[in-house]
Amino acid sequence: MKFLSILLLAMLLTACALAPPGTREGFKAGPGDAAETVPPPPGTSRAVIALLEEARNAIDAGDTVVAETKLERALRIEPRNAVLWHYMARLRLAQDQPRRAAGLAARSNSLAPDNPRLQAINWRLIAEARDRLGDRQGARRAEAEAERLEAGR
Repeated sequence: MKFLSILLLAMLLTACALAPPGTREGFKAGPGDAAETVPPPPGTSRAVIALLEEARNAIDAGDTVVAETKLERALRIEPRNAVLWHYMARLRLAQDQPRRAAGLAARSNSLAPDNPRLQAINWRLIAEARDRLGDRQGARRAEAEAERLEAGR
């Protein structure tokens, strides 16, 4: 199961590999959003963008430990960057840690009150995490919140 989760995350993040060097700032989004990317917010430092790329490369190589290290380092540089918390949540979900993934996605949402797109993607991640935990009702509520945000309500 862990291998399958890691493989899924790697597939979601490989879209950046098609971009020319230096433009891989976005990553594939969350569950069900295979065509969407979540780029870092304006003002993200070059160091953090480089660490995000290194994390993606580590995931491509199947090395979630290195990816985790890179994301943690990026978070030390920009602890209020909601996109970094989103990718840490994605990594935790890939590591089969759904409870931690949901918490990190919620933290990302708390740091992105003016970004309904990121919030919707995070709610879908929370829905998947809750589903993995056996909380079907909670998963449905999270999915409904994602749909509400996407509809602009």
